[in-house]
Amino acid sequence: MSDRALSTPLDDSFERYLQDKGKGRGGDGGNYRRNAARELERFAEWVAGDRGDDDWAGIVPNDVDRDPTFDDLDERVFREYARYLAGDRGLKQNTVQTYYRYISAWCGWCVNEGYLEAHYAQRASAMAPLPEDDGRKPGDQQAWTSEQRHALTRHVDEQARDVVEAYTTLPEDTDSLDKQRARYAALKAARDRALVFVLAYTAVRVGELLRDPNDPRRRGVRWEDLSLDDGSMDVYRKKQQWDAASLPDPVISPLRSFRQLMDPPTERWPVFPTFDQRTLAELVREELGERGERSEAITECRNEYARDLLLALDEDIRPPSITTDGARSILQRLSETAEIDIDHPKHDYLAPHGGRRGMGEVLVRAFGYTVAARYLDNSEEMVRERYSHIEAGELGDVATEALSEIDG
Repeated sequence: MSDRALSTPLDDSFERYLQDKGKGRGGDGGNYRRNAARELERFAEWVAGDRGDDDWAGIVPNDVDRDPTFDDLDERVFREYARYLAGDRGLKQNTVQTYYRYISAWCGWCVNEGYLEAHYAQRASAMAPLPEDDGRKPGDQQAWTSEQRHALTRHVDEQARDVVEAYTTLPEDTDSLDKQRARYAALKAARDRALVFVLAYTAVRVGELLRDPNDPRRRGVRWEDLSLDDGSMDVYRKKQQWDAASLPDPVISPLRSFRQLMDPPTERWPVFPTFDQRTLAELVREELGERGERSEAITECRNEYARDLLLALDEDIRPPSITTDGARSILQRLSETAEIDIDHPKHDYLAPHGGRRGMGEVLVRAFGYTVAARYLDNSEEMVRERYSHIEAGELGDVATEALSEIDG
């Protein structure tokens, strides 16, 4: 961490962060940018001691006359800010969580950009003063609504169609690297579309679908695990055994289109490979080195490709699957670009588990708890518990009808 980065005033980073998170030309628009800007302004006033509290002078030492810098930040600062938000009696508990997440997201961005050496805001001691989630019942947890599901799947479908068409209609005399860049963009959009459709319609747990770095058995589904003709997919279930999950009609076409576009060298390739450039660059260098290629030759080979993923495809250097955290990052990005209206106390994006719970809602309402339990790979008892709000609502309708008959 350079001294220059540490001595940078905090608010010097705000505009760059907001541009990265904003929409439109120059990153000037979007609901997330507007909300994040408001919370960054609140944070800036607090760290400077300008929030009107006589007992709080800010995070800069009293004998120093300067603006707060990144050198002043550590986990204790974020702990105090969490305590400050939680102590505002005008804020609901879930609102406190939401406001803190904006600052936490900025902190994570600062780590990636080299302003900070650690994500202090996510440390347990920093988050300890934050309130609990109000004891919400399972039925209050996020579940994608039909409108949200349709909005997200329509967005990724249109996005993928446009990018794939742009790639497949390139003139024959297009420069090789430009053609590769177009293919890479098409692959990424097609992968994101396939992932969203699978999460939206299969109700498979994200941990059964993607890689868990802490569990070698969960290496992410591979093409050999899918049977698109039969509409099934083998996954390693939560109950620690392999089992078949259904692939309903809406997911078949996105998966088949992505497979055709990617043309994986073998069936052992992950269905949802990582596109992280740092990971792929390291993987390509290591694999080609183990094959006997010299460093100069590896560099020359890599320079012939716009992205290491394309080199990996040609050389059958199998990348890892994206992780569950990677899927969350993808859904955060897509929820923002799709501008989906999300009103939830814990998540400001469509989280992976919300797709599963949304399908559970649909199945319970349409076919009852027994069928839903089979599709969700849960016991009927557990499904009844988690979706008890549906039964409560139905019983409420029965009571209303009974009262109308009596009173009528």
